[in-house]
Amino acid sequence: MNSSSQNEHTQNLIDSDKPVGDWAGFRRYWRADMMSGFMVFLLALPLCLGISVASGFPPIAGVFTAVIGALAGMAFSNSELTIKGPAAGLIVILIGCIESFGGDGMLGGWTAADLSAYRAALAVGVAAAVLQIGFGLVRAGILGDFFPVAAIHGMLAAIGVIIISKQIPVALGVTASGEPLELLREIPHFLLEANPAIALIGILSIAIMFLWPIASKFFLVLRYIPSPVVVLAVAIPLGIVFDLLHEHSYHLQNHEYKLGEQYLVSMPDRMFGIFSEIQTPDFRAVLELKAWKWVALFFIIGSLESVLSAKAIDLLDPWKRRSNLDRDILAVGVGNLAVGMIGGLPMISEIVRSKSNIDNGGKTRFSNFWHGMFLLVCVTLIPTVLHLIPLAALAGMLVYTGFRLAHPQEFINVYRIGKEQLVIFVTTLIAVLATDLLIGIAIGIGLKFFFHVVHGVPLRTLFYPELKTEPVDGATVRILAGDSVIFSNWIPVRRQVEQAGLFQGKSVILDLSKTRLVDHSVMEKLHSLEDDFKMQGLRLELIGLDRMSPDTDHHLSTRSRRLTNIQRLTIVCEQEIETSIVKKILELGASGYTSATCSGVGRHDVGVDNYNVQPRVRIEIICPADIAQEILDELEVYSSGKRFLTVCAETVKVLHVHKFAPRGNS
Repeated sequence: MNSSSQNEHTQNLIDSDKPVGDWAGFRRYWRADMMSGFMVFLLALPLCLGISVASGFPPIAGVFTAVIGALAGMAFSNSELTIKGPAAGLIVILIGCIESFGGDGMLGGWTAADLSAYRAALAVGVAAAVLQIGFGLVRAGILGDFFPVAAIHGMLAAIGVIIISKQIPVALGVTASGEPLELLREIPHFLLEANPAIALIGILSIAIMFLWPIASKFFLVLRYIPSPVVVLAVAIPLGIVFDLLHEHSYHLQNHEYKLGEQYLVSMPDRMFGIFSEIQTPDFRAVLELKAWKWVALFFIIGSLESVLSAKAIDLLDPWKRRSNLDRDILAVGVGNLAVGMIGGLPMISEIVRSKSNIDNGGKTRFSNFWHGMFLLVCVTLIPTVLHLIPLAALAGMLVYTGFRLAHPQEFINVYRIGKEQLVIFVTTLIAVLATDLLIGIAIGIGLKFFFHVVHGVPLRTLFYPELKTEPVDGATVRILAGDSVIFSNWIPVRRQVEQAGLFQGKSVILDLSKTRLVDHSVMEKLHSLEDDFKMQGLRLELIGLDRMSPDTDHHLSTRSRRLTNIQRLTIVCEQEIETSIVKKILELGASGYTSATCSGVGRHDVGVDNYNVQPRVRIEIICPADIAQEILDELEVYSSGKRFLTVCAETVKVLHVHKFAPRGNS
């Protein structure tokens, strides 16, 4: 059996055993899916409660979202391993919407103003859900590809900073409100004003969240215990010790501190009390102009996060199943419509819980269903136990979540891709913190456009790429790309590649030989599209990228056709040592050289009345700066002897810099 037949046979075996989320798959994999669903439930329960509280919604709202998300995902999506539910990335939008309608996130308790704002936010969520359903039906899920990657990451990092700024006071038992930058400046003051008992719970929770992953590397058994479960195992007993169920005060260092139920999660006080918490939206809110800003944010950010999460989970799927992103947005939209009608938060396909689903052996979309059912049973039958969870513990979990979104490593990763990407990333982050999400992401996109125009991208190709499709043979087509392939014209490029290749069952050669610029966002999406072709047993071949210069050594760096600085070394030496010098420069990584015989005189050969002309060899090398420096260092050995040797180094510009890369790295 030849290699291609062997690969096809292997693929067929994989496909034949590929779990599918139909009733046959339910019967076959119910044990694995139920166990995975239970493990995801343990992780999801505190996160659902914490995200709800941080968003200014009642705690039970997050559970509504996860339960409805489990049903909608099972019924409408073919994304087998994604978990639908509330997400930390939407906290900033939700609390912003609540505040714009007069609520304060229950800082002073659950008031009539909070209830009114909550119902207005539900109406906004329903309106956004209708848009998501519409986009799913018209197969517009690809619109998530429009946004530049650096701006998205900058926005997510800003969301992380905002979450941290708003949850640190809660973790310390301090009541505070204000803009993110203002809250960050006030952290020293919050530490001084902290309620010691509550701060102990909050700080321990934060410490566990940060230290548990480190401990899991040394003690593998700890990997099977989600860190939020450990937080609850520590925080709930501490809350009981501090008697948070009853109003009282204590004194410490001449200060009086109050404790009580305001520091615990608010839950129904009886079994089945969850159904009394159902609230309906106030649709009068969507008649106000300000509501549509939040509708746009819910729709754009929620859809974008869902698409990115579903695509990421597809890459981690052991069976390499490919989600239909239009169906996934449709499922999220239907779920958001239903959950908005009963009082829940907007949902997305959530990455952390989905990754946990894979790690715990989930096979089909019924693992999402089981996680939702476990949540429903828990909050229905034991709400009084959940009432024992301290808010400071949930805040500690969210501080860790915010830190992961704004992790310092993100800055380093973006810098490695390119300085321009770092500028866009940081600018978007600062703009979001200084203004809001919508303006901040718009500024990031605007800056990306500015850089493209500066680099000479024609205005006519900003949104409409020049593409030409031609057949190669019966199984392959070639698509010739024009001047630029960038984030803003990527959607038509992808549609043409998919229509000519994936939808026709053909491999595609994407010819970028005449393209002047391929930006970082497209480089990342091209790699993702290559994976889509592989999952279908096809091939997407990129040609012409090797003729462009990358901004950095990173494989996702922007590529452009431009003159690039490089070093040229000119060596003049005696003919007898030519062979040894050439051998040495090739050993040091030079990609090649040219040499020519010549003649001349040096300083010691010049007489008063005559010139002692000597035969020489002229060797020329073009190489990167680091290789040039190594060659210069090595040639010092020759120049220190009695042999004639002169070396000249200069900076020149070349068009195809890849041709001069060190041998073995081209």
